[in-house]
Amino acid sequence: MNPHRILPGLLLALSLSIPIAEAQVPTPPDGTYEYAPQRSTGGIGRFYMGREISGVMGHQAADWLERPQRTHEEMPDEVVANLNLKPTDVVADIGAGSGYFSFRMAKLLPQGRVLAVDIQPEMLTLIENRKRSDGVNNVDTILGDISDTRLPANSVDLILLVDAYHEFSHPWEMMQSMVSAMKSGGRIVLLEYRAEDRTVPIRPLHKMTQDQVKKEMGVFGLQFVETLDFLPWQHMMVFSKP
Repeated sequence: MNPHRILPGLLLALSLSIPIAEAQVPTPPDGTYEYAPQRSTGGIGRFYMGREISGVMGHQAADWLERPQRTHEEMPDEVVANLNLKPTDVVADIGAGSGYFSFRMAKLLPQGRVLAVDIQPEMLTLIENRKRSDGVNNVDTILGDISDTRLPANSVDLILLVDAYHEFSHPWEMMQSMVSAMKSGGRIVLLEYRAEDRTVPIRPLHKMTQDQVKKEMGVFGLQFVETLDFLPWQHMMVFSKP
């Protein structure tokens, strides 16, 4: 079953376990967020650039992240292949969850690293356990915050967000953190369920249109590169940092 349908109030996002010093989180401009007196079904009643932010899915649904059907519903190997990773890249997997994409990317980074970021310690524990059992030594976990990835500045070549961005309760602050962490010329890749397609069987607030994503990335000066639409249900959108 799809937790986006049945667990809208649970908490899914980022989970990393490297202790990192607290950073000063920038304050968004006045009026960045708006609030509704009553939240929509599956929403939190908080709006960003005209979009109500969705509720999130928690570690209790970690098994769903590893479901066998995901290989044909989301084609993870094809997604990773289209990231065009270099062996030395440092990649941040934001909202890494159980490490479903982190470990796939790690195989292609013999001289690089994956920084698996999540706000749920339980998710990070799953990743650490798999690191030990599989002998993986190029995945680092970082415990993030709802408004800060806690990634070092100018440290990553690519950021991957798989069905995560629309759930950030503080998207402005999170994007500030991610843009700061990206190297010049670095890329950010977002996978989001296509809101333009009513046949995609996902709750509306867990989907985003291309136009909405472009608008929100544009606030931070990120340049749109391309959208890859080879996936059954998702956009794969690529942006770069000048």
